[in-house]
Formats: sequence, C-alpha cells, structure tokens
Amino acid sequence: MTVLLIILIIIGVATLLFLNTERFGKHPSGERLLKIEQSPNYKNGRFQNLNHTPMLTEGVGYSKVLYQFLFSSKPKEPSIKIPSIKTDLKNLKPDENVLIWMGHSSYFIQLDGKTILVDPVLSGNASPLSFTTKAYNGTNIYTTDDIPKIDYLFLSHDHWDHMDYKTLKKLKPKIKTVITGLGNGAHLEHWGFNQNIILEGDWYDNFSFDDEFEVHITPARHFSGRGFTSAKTLWASFVLKTPTKTIFIGGDSGYDSHFKEIGNKFGPFDLVILENGQYDNNWKHIHMLPGEQLKAANDLNTTTILPVHAGKFTLANHNWDEPFINISNKKTETDIKIITPMIGVSVNLKDSLQQFKNWWN
Repeated sequence: MTVLLIILIIIGVATLLFLNTERFGKHPSGERLLKIEQSPNYKNGRFQNLNHTPMLTEGVGYSKVLYQFLFSSKPKEPSIKIPSIKTDLKNLKPDENVLIWMGHSSYFIQLDGKTILVDPVLSGNASPLSFTTKAYNGTNIYTTDDIPKIDYLFLSHDHWDHMDYKTLKKLKPKIKTVITGLGNGAHLEHWGFNQNIILEGDWYDNFSFDDEFEVHITPARHFSGRGFTSAKTLWASFVLKTPTKTIFIGGDSGYDSHFKEIGNKFGPFDLVILENGQYDNNWKHIHMLPGEQLKAANDLNTTTILPVHAGKFTLANHNWDEPFINISNKKTETDIKIITPMIGVSVNLKDSLQQFKNWWN
C-alpha cells in the first residue's frame, strides 16, 4: 500500500507539473477577467452557449463514450499518402484573391490586398503530446516558414486542433493583428504576444480596419478549454467583410439558431466555411452531423460552402474520408456550390466556375 501510494503521488505531481507547462496557456485574470465577467454570455464562472448545450447527447454517458473509444472498431485512417499541391504563399501576386486550405480547420486567404490566416495548426499534431493525434501522411506540407507576413490572424477558440502552441510561437513575429474571442489573449500573452496586437471580443462585437475591412465576432455552439477546466475563454465564429467579399468563418459549432440570426444580420455571404468532420451522434450538439452543413449554409444565405475540420486528424469514430463523401453526395440536392479543394490547391475567390476533383478517391 505504501508503494502504491508513492506511485500515485508521483503520477499526481507529474500530471500537475505537466498541466502547468507553457503549452497549456493561462486562464484570464485581472482586467481581462473583469471584462469577461461583464459579458452576458458569462454566467456562474463559465461562458455559456446561446441555447442549452450538453457536451454529450441526452441519454449518453461518458462511460459509453469511453467504452466505444477503447473497444469499438477504430475509424479507418488513410492507408496511403494524402495527395496535395504546395502553393507558394510568399510569391503570390499582390492582386491574386485566393484561399488555400491546409487541412483540418487551417487555411490562408489573400483577399483585396490583405493576408489572413485562420486557426493554423502546422506542428504535425493536435494535442499537448507530440506523439498523439498526429497529422495523416502527406497533410502536413506547410510549415511556419512557408507563411508570409499576416495582416489578420483569426483564432476561433483554444482547443488544441485550432490554437496550436508550437505554431503560434513560431508565427509570432509575422502577425500584425490577432482577432479572437474574449479571454484567449491570456494564452497569447503568456506565449509572448504583444497585448497591443490582440483584439478580443464578445459575440456581436465588431472591429473596423483600414481599406474597408470589417470583422464581426459572432456566436458558435461549442465549448473551450486546454486542460481539465473548460469554458473560461470564448469560442466564436467570424464575419469578414472586405471591399469585394463577405465571408463567414465558422470555427467549430453544432447546428443551432445562431446561423439563421447571423445570416439575417450579415448575409448574404459569398462564402461560408463550416466544420464537416469529427462528428458523432454521442456529441451531436457541439459538432454538426452530416447534412447539417447545408442547413447552416441555407440559414446563412450563401452561394458557396467550403467544408473543413476533416482530412488531417482523427478526432472521432468515422472513417477519415466519410465527411468528404457525404457532403459531395449532396451536390445534386442543392443550388449552393460545395467546393472541396485538395490541400494546397489555390481556390480563386473571384472564379465561381472553378471545379475541384474528388481527391479523396
């Protein structure tokens, strides 16, 4: 019993020390916390979704999820190298208006003379442990060295597959402005970012910039947290208005009424970027199930949808290619254009006729 107690103490101390390493960031405090506590979306010490949002579907317990994770058949991961094309981001022509998907929820945009980066995860994995949640072979073709100077960095929330410590530390000198939800600046300042470049906002806050660029922070139906404590920072989506385009940056979100509200307030949209993977009926409120992407796109009043949050990491029990197959099969059922570019392919934001292959085949 004494030996067992010593082992448990050692494990507990090691875990505590690990959770206090820099990669986990920092909880909001001081003036930042005071501002958070004034938010109508922050109650009882936690941020809340607009509507009741349990982490697991009604009737599902954590024991069931754990059992399925440990004993059910594992999802099929790609058996061969994922195909990709590496567009040179640093040598794009200034007048090119393009989007380059980098796998999962990371993408680069050059539009109307500005460079934009969203949720970059370029370190090869999406967890605090480098040997877990590793990127599929062929999907990690971009590194921080390939990224040019960035005018606007969007961070939707602080989960490991969206806010990557290693990537952000290396990108820091290249970032002009960070736009994110309330509280996330605490992580960034802890990692050495200058507080003067961090713009944090609540849902429906907005920021105006030079050259007719405008950003609105909008709701999402999700949660946040990098350790055992959750909902201390705000999760968000974004509306980006440029001189020529209106784009919805969806982040992570289950389906809910906020899509319709955002569409009514800011639509129509030229492009909406929505999550399309890592779903499960066990957690249907915090990630969209297959088919709900088109419901959200209709609510948002858009002409084009880019499905993301798939194709690079395994975070759920579906096969790696299932999200692409499901949504591509919907193309004949809707007038909304569904674009599915391969990693690294240059999507021309001014060419509505551009076509994309079913590269996952």
